Amino acid sequence: MQIYLKNIRVVNPTQALDGIYNILINEGKIDYFGFSEINVSPEVKIIEGDDLVCAPGFFDMHVHFRDPGQTYKEDIHSGILAAANGGFTGVVCMPNTNPPIDNPTIVEYIKSKSQNAIVDVFPAAAITKNLRGESLTSMFSLHQAGVVMFTDDGHSVMNSEVMRRAFDYSGTYDFLIAQHCEDVNLTENFAINEGVVSTKLGLKGYPAVAEEIILARDIMLAEYCGNRRYHAQHISIKGSVELIRKAKDKGLRVSCEVTPHHLTLDETSVEDLDSNFKMNPPLRTKSDIDALKKGLKEGIIDCIATDHAPHSSNEKDVEFEKAPNGVVGLETALGVVLTYLYHTGDLSLNKIVELMSINPRKILNLPLVVFKEGVEANMTIFSLNDEWIVDKQFFKSKSQNTPYDGYKLKGKPRFVINNNQFFVCNL
Repeated sequence: MQIYLKNIRVVNPTQALDGIYNILINEGKIDYFGFSEINVSPEVKIIEGDDLVCAPGFFDMHVHFRDPGQTYKEDIHSGILAAANGGFTGVVCMPNTNPPIDNPTIVEYIKSKSQNAIVDVFPAAAITKNLRGESLTSMFSLHQAGVVMFTDDGHSVMNSEVMRRAFDYSGTYDFLIAQHCEDVNLTENFAINEGVVSTKLGLKGYPAVAEEIILARDIMLAEYCGNRRYHAQHISIKGSVELIRKAKDKGLRVSCEVTPHHLTLDETSVEDLDSNFKMNPPLRTKSDIDALKKGLKEGIIDCIATDHAPHSSNEKDVEFEKAPNGVVGLETALGVVLTYLYHTGDLSLNKIVELMSINPRKILNLPLVVFKEGVEANMTIFSLNDEWIVDKQFFKSKSQNTPYDGYKLKGKPRFVINNNQFFVCNL
């Protein structure tokens, strides 16, 4: 594989790069990286860099690939294709599979199925056995098998003593503990956010305080147990931003993520009872969206993650209350972020690259991607100004449960390069 990126804008805040460069890639490695154009042989694929940006490969630290156990929704192969089609070169898959990722055998299964793929797949393992919230998994053996963090995502670890033990055990090896923050005693059988819209529609609401209660408890436990590494998944409300802010001001090793849908859609989107707008946590208020955007700008929120959650049409095409929570997000994330955060002036391009490429790897203690001669090429190449209409029929995911079908977006993934492979995005 030989590819020449000609006069392309390169953005990599890790190296303070933001300028026009020429890059020659040969057999997966960067052979030339510089300002000057070079002559290349006819067999080299030339990509003209007009209106294109080359960034370190984007990384999504929160996806559900449903494999093993629910491969009619997604499997590792289709999930990898969806990730590449959306411009991602790395993902972390959540452990709420069937059986769950709570033992090294399942970890090895995922690693073997994703071996030599264009997208790097890192498993997360469960905090508790069978995701039951009762007894801890064998964290050390799971870490040795290759997991990068621990979470019962899809479930909240409700028992404070169990969560304390997880933090205590993690301290020996400095494992990352992540949490789906939800007090399920307050949210049982919820359909949407608790507020004006839930009252109007007569639906059971999910109160914002249910997220804050678990987040506040976990931050206190992480501090009490010796300032352990802690990551709050898919935060959705203003109160969570403030709790994270205070924790960081105290010097606690706390990080968090937010999804594109929680940054761009609010609770009024569910008034038509379209189950493709039903997720956990639910869509919140406009004031929550403003607080989340402010949190991104100020560095309180560390990264953007999709919470890619595929469901079949048969599961989603039922009464709103009965539909499962979750939406697919890998193939719309970049377009949504560029449209609603970059082109609106809310975030700079450098900041978006930090949020979608650099910071997730930092949180997970993974090597950062750099551009220099002799290193492996790991790149996302995208257009800032391509306008397109989301058509779920073009998705590589097995599932099409997106809230953005028919939306007009500005900015689009074009190519990904990783592991000596080249992928053309088609959306």
